[in-house]
Amino acid sequence: MVFRTCIGFVHNKDDADDLTQETFIQAYESLSRFRGDSSFSTWLYRIAVNASLNRTRKSPLSMLMQQIDDLRGDSKEPRHVSVPDDDDPEKAIIRQEDIERVRKALDTLPPNQRTAIVLSRYDGLSQKEVAEIMGITEGAVEALLQRAKKSLQKKLGGK
Repeated sequence: MVFRTCIGFVHNKDDADDLTQETFIQAYESLSRFRGDSSFSTWLYRIAVNASLNRTRKSPLSMLMQQIDDLRGDSKEPRHVSVPDDDDPEKAIIRQEDIERVRKALDTLPPNQRTAIVLSRYDGLSQKEVAEIMGITEGAVEALLQRAKKSLQKKLGGK
C-alpha cells in the first residue's frame, strides 16, 4: 500500500523503495505521537503522501539536471518496454510512450489534485478514505478529482 502510493508520485521503483523505507522509519519514530483519531492505515498513508510530495518538490537545478539526464538517456528511470507474446513491438512502444505522457502530465498537477488522483486511482481508495487521509471533505475530493481529470484531458489533448 505504501509502495503503490509512493510509486504513484515518483514513477521510479528505486525512489519508491526509498520512500517506502523512509515512511516506515518515520512511522516507527513517530509511533508515540499516533493519537488514534484516525485508523493506523490513514495515518501511514499521510506519512507516505507527505514524504512523496517532499521528494517531488525538487530545486530548479535538480529538475534541470534530471531533464538533461532524460535527454541524454542517463535517467535513473529504466525505459524497459515489456512486449506481451500476442502483441507486436510497435504497439508496445506506443503504449509505453502513452504511459510516459500520462505520468508527465500527472507530475504537473498541483499537489492536492495529484494526491487525490494517486490515492484514488493507484491505491483504489474510496472518496471517503481519500478525504480522511487528506483531511478534507468528500465533496472537496470529488472537486479535486474532477479538476485533475479536466486538467489531464487538456494536457493530453483530450476533450
